[in-house]
Amino acid sequence: MDEALLRSLTPGVLAILVRRGADFAAAEDAVQDALVEAVRVWPADPPRDAKGWLITVAWRRFLDATRADASRRRREDRVEEEPPPGPSPAVDDTLQLYFLCAHPSLTPSSAVALTLRAVGGLTTRQIAQAYLVPESTMAQRISRAKRTLSGVRFDQPGDVATVLRVLYLVFNEGYSGDVDLAAEAIRLTRQLAGAIDHPEVAGLLALMLLHHARRATRTAPDGSLVPLAEQDRGRWDRASIAEGVHVLQAALARDRLGEFQAQAAIAALHADARTAEETDWVQIVEWYDELARLTESPVVRLNRAVAIGEADGPRAGLAALAALDDSLPRHTAVAAYLHERDGDLTTAALLYAEAAHKAPNLAERDHLTRQAARLNARRRP
Repeated sequence: MDEALLRSLTPGVLAILVRRGADFAAAEDAVQDALVEAVRVWPADPPRDAKGWLITVAWRRFLDATRADASRRRREDRVEEEPPPGPSPAVDDTLQLYFLCAHPSLTPSSAVALTLRAVGGLTTRQIAQAYLVPESTMAQRISRAKRTLSGVRFDQPGDVATVLRVLYLVFNEGYSGDVDLAAEAIRLTRQLAGAIDHPEVAGLLALMLLHHARRATRTAPDGSLVPLAEQDRGRWDRASIAEGVHVLQAALARDRLGEFQAQAAIAALHADARTAEETDWVQIVEWYDELARLTESPVVRLNRAVAIGEADGPRAGLAALAALDDSLPRHTAVAAYLHERDGDLTTAALLYAEAAHKAPNLAERDHLTRQAARLNARRRP
């Protein structure tokens, strides 16, 4: 059974059911039923048109469910609308479904969470990690979003800003998590950039390209994390960097700065440096100032403290860090790094060990544990 094929077809099938009048929750249930049936039937009897088969089965399951519902009488006249047999049009409905999920009846955070679950294929746990909230909290948020959309017709699709946030989180999960969705997020963002003249769409595309360009160097052969300063820059994808910089420059020329353009500008400065020592940290701090003004994000201010530590020295970075809430994710890891830069190896080792216990994933935990062990070894006589 080709699970990748099923994953790629799911958004299009879901979009078609929604366009035919199914409310989102019922459509998602019907599509899931169809996928289960595909897993059971296809190995012995593969269909000629996989998408058409899924649409037909999902639509039938939807109709069966609605007949049993209190609204049966209003939906029985749709029985004859079952999709006809034969090949389905080769249309990519995924991007449209992103917009449909960004419905104005949902808050932006709920729309993002629901879309990540229904379209991106992420688990509730993965979405909760992206939002830095408990899994139970995210499960409740997604359930509320489904209830909100129950019975709602999707004739008022959501706005670009929410769709961009969804695409960004999908890319981040694909870039650093255990579901590889980065390439799909880039593809959809390219598609969106071709359909909409919006500088923040271009900014997001540039950001994705610049980050993706160094993906191959972010981990060692054993799977351990490789910090940016230690990555082999000769292996970075220069074609993607050149495209990202070109897209970014065109967006910045329009003088409508947004957070994705600012993030892409920071990524471009890292990509432009031939070595870590040649990084223009002064400019990076200036871009973090712009980004903090645009977003008021404590995570941005945390990253800004690192940049200040590089530009003005570790004590300046620690002073900037002291102004932030120490419960902020990765705050302890940043403190450890800056203390190490300042020569306080004892404090740095203790903080690296503490940060390892707080790490959100195994790779990061192992990296921080190794950092603590490295400093402890240096301190031994």
